[in-house]
Amino acid sequence: MDSLTQIVLGAAVGEAVLGKKVGNKAMLYGAIAGTIPDLDTFASAFTDTITAIEIHRGFTHSIAFSILFAPVFGWLISKIERKSIATWQNWSWLMFWGFFTHPLLDSHTTWGTQLFWPLETRLAYKNIFVIDPLYTLPFLVFLILAMREKRGTTKRRKFNNLGLIISSIYLLIITPALKLYTYNKFIGALDNQKISYKKIETKPSPLNAILWSANVEVDDAYLIGNYSVFDTQPIDFVSHPKNHNLLGDWSEKRNVKRLIKISEGWYTISEKEGEIYFNDLRFGTLSPVAKTDADFAFSYKLIEENGEIKAIETEKTRGDAKELLSQLGNRILGN
Repeated sequence: MDSLTQIVLGAAVGEAVLGKKVGNKAMLYGAIAGTIPDLDTFASAFTDTITAIEIHRGFTHSIAFSILFAPVFGWLISKIERKSIATWQNWSWLMFWGFFTHPLLDSHTTWGTQLFWPLETRLAYKNIFVIDPLYTLPFLVFLILAMREKRGTTKRRKFNNLGLIISSIYLLIITPALKLYTYNKFIGALDNQKISYKKIETKPSPLNAILWSANVEVDDAYLIGNYSVFDTQPIDFVSHPKNHNLLGDWSEKRNVKRLIKISEGWYTISEKEGEIYFNDLRFGTLSPVAKTDADFAFSYKLIEENGEIKAIETEKTRGDAKELLSQLGNRILGN
């Protein structure tokens, strides 16, 4: 999830764990704990693109990290807050829950988390977009209300608990229900259109859980379709040829195999001006409307240097952001 959401979650968890003892400092350190796992994003500054992708949401998003580093940060905070009535164990417990709830939330996104690192299993429930105002804003409002109340008061605890409860209902009940509902709509559309497919996966579109996208594998292509709960017209599936043959001998190269593994097999290959591009389909296209010429959210130019394939992430040509948001809003309202 985005940084603001993780800060809000971490602060609310910090308040729930230690707010009665240390007041707003519990929110402060909880917010810090909620951001620390995402420091793995700086890996891109020290290593190649493919390795950075593999590292992201790996060790720092695992149970092992939470257990190993919570006592370390708890000890550091106890030294900073020497006058606090909270003990080293109290601070460690706060940091553990701040660390641990971060990957639990991220596991509901499309990218997922390697929660059980060093096992390679990645949890990705794909029921919430990385930025979802309906999850974050109510949570933030209740957190601010709690922050304004005195430490240890019933009202403060109730506001904080309401934020945790409402956000959890949205995350764990409402969005999974919408995912199941829209999944059945996609399956029904494929059956009605007599499309024979190998596998399908669905995910919410940016900033909401009303408009959903489906990736569908057929023999020589992947189909992408969108469905809003307000739609009245049949679902349109747009075909994107796999073009895996364009890789040629590169398909046996180690780094290409790593990219295929990262994409979980959801990828197409395209060629532009003699250059080969690897497109990760898991995150769909930048356009809120399914179309054949839309740019993919994650695409990598492949180049060969000294017999090794290297990947360079392409710049995202988002165009007019205002126009894209307008298109997204219109599409959410139905076709």
